[in-house]
Amino acid sequence: MRIPKRFAWLALSCALVSFSSVADTKDPYPDRPIRWIVPYTPGGFTDTGTRLVTSRLSKVLGQPIFVENKPGANAMIGAEIVAKAAPDGYTFLSVLPQHAANITLQPERVAELGLKKLIPITVAAYSPLILTVSNAFAPNTVAELIAYAKANPGKLTYGSSGIGATAHLTTELLIQTTGIQMLHVPYKGTAPALVDLIPGNIQILVDAPSSMMTHVQTGKVKALGMFSARRLDGAPQVPTIAEAGGPPIEAASWVMFMAPPGTPDKIVNRIYEGVREVLSDPELLRQYTELLIIPKGGTPAQTALFLNDEVQRWGQVITKGNIKVD
Repeated sequence: MRIPKRFAWLALSCALVSFSSVADTKDPYPDRPIRWIVPYTPGGFTDTGTRLVTSRLSKVLGQPIFVENKPGANAMIGAEIVAKAAPDGYTFLSVLPQHAANITLQPERVAELGLKKLIPITVAAYSPLILTVSNAFAPNTVAELIAYAKANPGKLTYGSSGIGATAHLTTELLIQTTGIQMLHVPYKGTAPALVDLIPGNIQILVDAPSSMMTHVQTGKVKALGMFSARRLDGAPQVPTIAEAGGPPIEAASWVMFMAPPGTPDKIVNRIYEGVREVLSDPELLRQYTELLIIPKGGTPAQTALFLNDEVQRWGQVITKGNIKVD
């Protein structure tokens, strides 16, 4: 049976319209709010970096992003929530270098929780650490600090926000590189460490500039050097560690976005592309400069390599320093 030409053309037209409608259909993801876990307390570097980006990312994605703080257990409580979450693109995680350190510090626990299977997306914030000292401490340069420490082995104390924290491992790297001896005093966060640094109960504290520069600018503590290759735009008065007479050490805190194991590449790339767009926002860049944060970025593949390098780097420091968690 032959189909009249007018009906054949009509059928073809309907098929083309149907195909066009399917092709033009927008990807529905995301179609509901997103949960974002920060495994630290509010107000810190990780929390601030995450909120600055996700508040803009929500506009790019067209859905609200709710940040939840889930601190505890060296950031593993929050990480476990995401590691066990459905890989549907509605739960994400922010981590610090402590995540990389935990792989060496607590390998059994990391394996048990499946944390090594978390998928790196991109580095949303990157902040070289700053070396500060009490005003009561005589040295005014890194070279003078090293000389003093060598002349007084074991008499200096340095604080950190906790065992395995970026600040702790960076100070340990300085110790190992220069051959000096100092006593570590771990605190439950930067704030209590600062309380002891200002009057001189401890002499040294390394941390993110966002936590320390206000105290430097108001004269409560002294800044001796930045663990960076060059001076930062937001604090040009602070020399690099090398410029201040120390070794050319670089170390930074960073905020890495991660997804649950099994999250489809399409979703991971959607979040990456959204963050990349956000990191070019002029207002965000202005805020980053004020907080001495660098918009590092990087594709998921590049971020995975970066994380592996950090795991290896801090793993060597932990092993050489025989660092253990309680």
